[in-house]
Amino acid sequence: MAATFQFETSVGFSPERADETLRSVPALPGVFALYGKQDGAQPYLTRAADLRRRMRRLLDPPELQSKRLNLRDRVARIEYTVTGSEFESTLTLYHATATIFGDAEARRRLRLHTPAFLRFTVENEFPRVYVTNRLSKRGVAQMYGPFPSRAAAERYCDAVLDLFKLRRCHEDLHPYPEHPGCVYGEMKKCTEPCKQACTPEQYAAEAEAVKAFLETRGESMLASIALERERASEEMEFERAAQLHEQHQKVKAASALAEEIVGPIPRLRAIIVQKAAPSEEREDEAALFLLSSGCLVGPERLSTLGVRAVKEQTSVGSSLFAQPLMLAAIPIESEATEPSAKAVSSPEERAHAAIARLEERGGSSNDLARLSDHLSLLRRWYYRPEKQRVGEVFLPNADGSWPVRRIFRGAAREVLGDPTPIPDVQRDTAKKVSKETRTRVLHKGRPDVERVVPIVDRKAGE
Repeated sequence: MAATFQFETSVGFSPERADETLRSVPALPGVFALYGKQDGAQPYLTRAADLRRRMRRLLDPPELQSKRLNLRDRVARIEYTVTGSEFESTLTLYHATATIFGDAEARRRLRLHTPAFLRFTVENEFPRVYVTNRLSKRGVAQMYGPFPSRAAAERYCDAVLDLFKLRRCHEDLHPYPEHPGCVYGEMKKCTEPCKQACTPEQYAAEAEAVKAFLETRGESMLASIALERERASEEMEFERAAQLHEQHQKVKAASALAEEIVGPIPRLRAIIVQKAAPSEEREDEAALFLLSSGCLVGPERLSTLGVRAVKEQTSVGSSLFAQPLMLAAIPIESEATEPSAKAVSSPEERAHAAIARLEERGGSSNDLARLSDHLSLLRRWYYRPEKQRVGEVFLPNADGSWPVRRIFRGAAREVLGDPTPIPDVQRDTAKKVSKETRTRVLHKGRPDVERVVPIVDRKAGE
């Protein structure tokens, strides 16, 4: 994945037509660059919550005795890209900085640091697991993460190793009977391969169990323990079932120390949904980003046409009534006007098409520095507190397919916002109206039909 980026809009700038040029700049979030008159000069590059306001501060006539930076007489060209979210602004700024100044400068300006990972070593005959933040082409296939911090990775590593008897020493192990061993062997937390207390085959089986645990975040071990627990219960071995239940809870607590996004780097896949940048053509679109093998790709716009968000007033208060509702399929005008292309009419088909376009652009990266930067950007967004993290993330199903309907509903929530509740019909209050405040009036033209009318309404009619 080469560092290539182009701004969406480029306009010339001169002090004489500054006001006209700045009025054409939208008052929306985005990333912009101000290029000077000299060839080869480095541009002024930044992001802003309001492009027009930020550019006016830099390009309006300078105030007297003001120390504010002013570039009015030095700028010859303005380039900018409108974004729809902070996540998109950060990713756009990174790509722009990497293209203009290089990857190292982009890493320095955005303060990107490689996240912490767990590495499963296979170089030695007796593998081990340890925490690292260094990516290597030889070891990236056996690295699991990203974690929010090194401390979080170490907590998860210790909890996993407490469930097994894998070695924790750092030496390049060559076993011999006179090896002094370590404290973990004394505590029976290690099979002591250093002293040849176990065969290589036995240690390999233990290492494979640890690797399976890391790849599935404990699901492999939880499933086997649950199966044994059910079998023990059926055979009336309740003490053994209680022990297995306690072990199941311990394994579940260890697996909970890793977030759902944690997994092998080559198999990291997710769809990130954000609000799309507003456009003149459509305003009901969301932006999809693809995490593929640790690299971010996007955005791809997804129309939410034909969806409304309504929160029904129900007595049960189920969350199902707060989901966006898919109405009748309406073909997109731009696609319906193209006879050669198949019109994508239903919401599911639109989501499938957008994800397919992202996957065509995605793929693994051989540049470890770029991979590290993208994982750092992902960690910075994903591990924010839930109330501060804008957008939604969706992981693939167990069979590798995407939860398309959930992704589309998440896109609708980002575009439509919180559902507006339907006004409640005060049925209970109406039933409690006393007989003294009502009177029966014969319906006009039909003396056999009666209707109930409040006394106040009848008097007002008189």
